[in-house]
Amino acid sequence: MKISNGMKKNQIKRLEGIMSISSKGVGYVKVPELKEDIEIDSKYLNTAMHGDTVEIILHPKEKSRSAYAKGYGERKQTAEVSKIISRIKTCFAGVLESEPSKFGTKNNIYFLKPDDTKMYTDILIPERALHEAKAGQKVFVEIVSWENANKAPEGKVIKILGQPGDNDTEMHAIAMEKGFDSEFPRKVKDEAKNISAHNKHASDKKENDYAERRDFRKILTFTIDPIDAKDFDDAISFQELKNSEYEIGIHIADVSHYVKVGSALDDEARQRGTSVYLVDRTIPMLPEELSNDLCSLVPNKDRLTMSAVFIIDKNAKIKSEWYGRTVIHSQKRFTYEEAGETIKKANAPLHKELSILNNLAKKLTLDRFAQGAISLDQEEVKFVLDPKGVPIKVVVKERGDSNKLIEEFMLLANKKVAEVLSPKLFQERPDKKAEKENSVSLYRIHDLPSKEKMADLAFFLQSLGHKVTLRDGIIPSYEINNLLKKLAGKNEENTVQRAVVRSMAKAIYSTKNIGHYGLAFPYYTHFTSPIRRYPDIVVHRLLNDYLAKKKVGKTSPDSPVNIWPKEKLLEYEKIARISSEQEKRASDAERISIKYKQVEYMSKRLGESFVGVISGITEWGIYVEEIETKCEGLARVRDMKDDFYIFNEKKLELTGQKNKNKYRLGDRVKIKVKGVDLERKTIDYVLI
Repeated sequence: MKISNGMKKNQIKRLEGIMSISSKGVGYVKVPELKEDIEIDSKYLNTAMHGDTVEIILHPKEKSRSAYAKGYGERKQTAEVSKIISRIKTCFAGVLESEPSKFGTKNNIYFLKPDDTKMYTDILIPERALHEAKAGQKVFVEIVSWENANKAPEGKVIKILGQPGDNDTEMHAIAMEKGFDSEFPRKVKDEAKNISAHNKHASDKKENDYAERRDFRKILTFTIDPIDAKDFDDAISFQELKNSEYEIGIHIADVSHYVKVGSALDDEARQRGTSVYLVDRTIPMLPEELSNDLCSLVPNKDRLTMSAVFIIDKNAKIKSEWYGRTVIHSQKRFTYEEAGETIKKANAPLHKELSILNNLAKKLTLDRFAQGAISLDQEEVKFVLDPKGVPIKVVVKERGDSNKLIEEFMLLANKKVAEVLSPKLFQERPDKKAEKENSVSLYRIHDLPSKEKMADLAFFLQSLGHKVTLRDGIIPSYEINNLLKKLAGKNEENTVQRAVVRSMAKAIYSTKNIGHYGLAFPYYTHFTSPIRRYPDIVVHRLLNDYLAKKKVGKTSPDSPVNIWPKEKLLEYEKIARISSEQEKRASDAERISIKYKQVEYMSKRLGESFVGVISGITEWGIYVEEIETKCEGLARVRDMKDDFYIFNEKKLELTGQKNKNKYRLGDRVKIKVKGVDLERKTIDYVLI
């Protein structure tokens, strides 16, 4: 290829990294061995798209003219893309548009205008590749060819989504954009229907399944879930024992009993990785025959489960534990609200049982925070939609005692299963290094925050007037928790909470355990949601394999562990990577769907006034989050006509040059809705 900027062959330095594209179409490549991102001008992208893994050639560094005159500084390191190593995405949703051909023919030119703001070019669609799509429709398109960076990529329509602005169309587009289709392949649907039909009519098979399971059907068992839940992964059983001790069972749908390795269902679940929760719908990981019926722990039906059963004393200390396959019969389905009321009312059925569980959960929580866990809960909103999917009301989700009760016992099960599956004996026996390398488990890990992000967080908090200390580059967890507790109910609470979350590493799946920093657990996995998370199915299989090789209750250092060939270990590492990537995509889809509904909600309220809290400040404007709905928008500096405002980056504030008015993070302000852009999912406010 032609080398730009007068480069000679011996000057070429090739590096690999992940491409990020800004809203202005400029690229930035993150290279592991370099501290700063490398800038790629749009003319040097050479067809690279956001998220692609690329090879780049560095340009010679040049002195900045203004800096050179003062004797300091260099321009930002630039480069150009020399090779696309791998594409992260080749399919895009958007509106199909057309225009007359410039070559005088009768045929129109068709092209996709992508919804994805990171996609900096339209996609040309030849008439033969329209597949009955018409201009003005929202469609899903796959890029089939893009060899020349000076020309638009060529694509084909693979799905017609519907009319732009229609709720189903837009939600489907958001999901498809992130790689999730609400439709399952025919082979997968047929397999699910066959399993469902077979289990409904094969009573002899059911009794055989039950025979090898521990039977909990006569023990008090119930579920606690959101009011609109459609599938029930988990249930809790409760028995009061002697000496102020309790038997508490955490029972999880035994999805691995139905979804076998190598089946079409398993391949599809592995590829999806997770269910997706959009603002108005769930796109399940498994077909409804399993997710909403056979595997769902609905009340008054026998269900097959994988269980972690603990004997716990009144101080929430575990006296003994048991793991294995079970059968349960849930007697009651609680919503969070019903369970919360039951805990409060002494004469309510099951008040005593839920109160005991609630008290034990609170003690587990206290113990977790005493060990260094961090409070990372963020306030969430929920939309009330009309029959057409139009948002008519926004409410904040409340997390009461019943939510926290379930959360604590699920955390306990996840933690203890991770401990069981961890080859502990290898930590004390270095002579077993070769076996250690071939042992496998699937962990949910959360790394320490980077020192750079912690320094940024400390600077941010200090700019708000909060003093924090850095120890070995990390703000101690108890300081973060104390600060969040102090800010509870105050204007800047959500802003600080968001900043803390952004400073943290992302939790991912891995076969290499480093512990979970946020939860302060040395061992942690995901065991409790196999209907909606593929890693949980894998953990169930690992647990079953482990239990089959050891006597229940055997805990000596010589207990056998799972030993796998190296190829098997690599396979599990691949599952961990795919599941982590899919989880990120699903989270992005959920966030985008919420943002779309927030913008749609405000589109009906142009000119109306609200009260908001300043959530961000830049030189171009103030980001404001409306208090009730959490709808965040931008109040631009150019619309602030009362003064000339100067941005102080160190203090993160805007100050009026004449009147000295100051706008700071966490300040409460009055705003008016100036405009919205549904395509870009943005809201414009003006300060009143």
